[in-house]
Order: sequence, then C-alpha cells, then structure tokens
Amino acid sequence: MHIPVLPDEVLRLLEPERGGLFVDCTVGLGGHSRLLLERGVSRLIGLDRDQAALTLARTELAEWGERVELVHADYRRLPEVLAERGIDRIDGALMDLGVSSLQLDAEGRGFSFRRDEPLDMRMDQSQGETAAELLARVNEKELADVIYSYGEERDSRRIARALIRARAERPLETTGQVAEIIRRAGRSKGWHRIDPATRTFQALRIWVNAELEGLAEFLEQTTERLATGRRLAVIAFQSLEDRVVKVAFRQFQQREPALARVLTKRPVVASESEVLRNPRARSAKLRVVERA
Repeated sequence: MHIPVLPDEVLRLLEPERGGLFVDCTVGLGGHSRLLLERGVSRLIGLDRDQAALTLARTELAEWGERVELVHADYRRLPEVLAERGIDRIDGALMDLGVSSLQLDAEGRGFSFRRDEPLDMRMDQSQGETAAELLARVNEKELADVIYSYGEERDSRRIARALIRARAERPLETTGQVAEIIRRAGRSKGWHRIDPATRTFQALRIWVNAELEGLAEFLEQTTERLATGRRLAVIAFQSLEDRVVKVAFRQFQQREPALARVLTKRPVVASESEVLRNPRARSAKLRVVERA
C-alpha cells in the first residue's frame, strides 16, 4: 500500500476544505490527491510523466469520476495544460518531487542498484535517453561535473575516470555493473553509512530526468496562477531541490509588491512516529507559500 508522506501537514497547510480546483503536479500513485479530495477539493488535475504511475492513480481515484482529470505530462508543462483547458486561476497546488517508491521498487526501471537490471532511470519511458545511452557518449569532465553537482559526491573525478575507463572495455549497461565500478573507485574503504554508489546514482537520475532544470521558473509560474490567499506546497527529498524551493519562495516574498508569503519559516519534517510507519518520510521537507 502506498503511503503519502507528511499527510497531516499537507492537509493543514493547503486547506483543501475551502474547495476549488487543485493541481497535483506530481500525482504519482494518487495518495495525496485522494486525501485532498476526501477533505473537500471540488476538482483535481493530476500530472505525471510516468505512465505506470498514472495507470495506478486512475484506479486509486476512480470513485471521484469526472472531478478528477489525470494528464500524462511533466509538471513543467502545467501552464500549457491549464491554458488548453481555459483555466486562469487555481485554488491550490502540490508537488512531491523526486523518485517515487513505485519507480524505486519496480523491476526493470534501473533506479536502484539493489538489483542488477538495465540502466534506464527515465521517469517517462516514452521519451528521452536512458542512463546507459547518456553514459555511452558523455566525456569524463562532463560526467565528473554531473556527479559532483547533482550528487554532491567528493570522489566525483575518481568515479568518472573509473566509469570512462570501464566503458572502453565494455558498454555500461546495468545497475549492478555501474554500482560495482563506483564502489571500487571510491577513496574510502570499510564500513559506510550509505552505499558508496548512492550519491552517483542520485546524480545520474537527476541528469537523465533533468529534474532541476526549470524548477525555479515553474514555481514562479504556478504561484502566479494561484488565486489570492491560496497556496502552493512542495515536498523535496534531497538538498539540491529543497535549496531551489527555499530560494525561490524567499524571492517571491521579497519582491515589491510581494508575489507570495512564505508560511514555513523552516521546512516541515516528518515526526518520529511517521518515520517509523514510513521510512521514506525521513528525508522529506515541506515548504509552503500563500499567494499575496
């Protein structure tokens, strides 16, 4: 069963009981959308670029019928999706960034190094290059920059060099193969708090899916479409995304006149009891703005 993170906090801060049109920009399996509809949202548009997730979300949200519309689209296409429907204003929006539990757990997606499988990593498997295809053509400097910038990996140059050398002998095609190269290339040996491949796999996933590209612009466009007094909530799971959200929200508040008011001076995080029930919530950070 899919468990949405920070459910009580999302409901408290988004105030869906006021009704209206809400957008779930990353609908996933529909967990947050279900909570919003149960609490009073009149109409909901859900976006996701993962077709497998949308298929499951349709089942999860079927009982609300025509009140729900699910769209196969990247969240950054939201302005276009709204324009196509003649919608100028929305009454709330939610984003749950990063990789979903479905993507991590499903076989054959290539997001996890816990299984040896094809190195895909695309959230939208209908388009774009796979991680294997990108690794086949990238040069060493660019790869090192990707691993350092998106994974905050201090051994980025050593890892990039090792991957390029290994590629000269045989194509980099599976998660297990790449993870083992990364582990051997790392500077430190012995026990690790996290697997040495973790940060590099995060970097590759962000790179493949262009996860940070256009995020700040999207936050601005979505906030501009909120009705006065309505709210945008964003849940981030890694520091790079959360930093973009934090800076963007602060800038919205500092404008003259202000675009929005920040409601979360510090990010809202999961309680100990929630983390026990749902370990994925451990790294979740929720930030919310209200349209001025």
